[in-house]
Amino acid sequence: MKQEKVREFTRRISQSNRGELVVVIYDIIFSHICDAEDCFRENDYEGFRAAALRAGRGIDELMQSLDFHYDISKELYPLYVFSKEAMSKAVIKKRLDELVGAKDVLTNLYAAFKEAAKQDHSKPLMQNTQQVYAGITYGRNDLTETFHDPEASRGFFA
Repeated sequence: MKQEKVREFTRRISQSNRGELVVVIYDIIFSHICDAEDCFRENDYEGFRAAALRAGRGIDELMQSLDFHYDISKELYPLYVFSKEAMSKAVIKKRLDELVGAKDVLTNLYAAFKEAAKQDHSKPLMQNTQQVYAGITYGRNDLTETFHDPEASRGFFA
């Protein structure tokens, strides 16, 4: 994953509430899957393996965040296990079709979580972070973001 993409995900995480955070995790997983596909096409099997394993760690994060007090978690868990196993098979067999199968399952779940995140109007999980304003100025080919820090100190207060 390129450094620019890492910064984008970091910014999104710092501004996300619970629903949006799940969507960001899915986006990170898809980014790693795309990296794996690119590496596979370039016959870079070590890069393919590394990217697929990073995507699998994203699925691990989704699995660990499930709350089994809710019935939907019991339905999501097997889908995550299937996706994780498919990624492992893709690495072992050095085949892309297993990875594509996992991506299809995750894409359907992503659409549902993205819709649910639109209805979550809670406050961002991270407090005391920089505010990001997009659209104040425009670059030649893209939108410029401006960071505003009303307080000089951020982080932990002792």
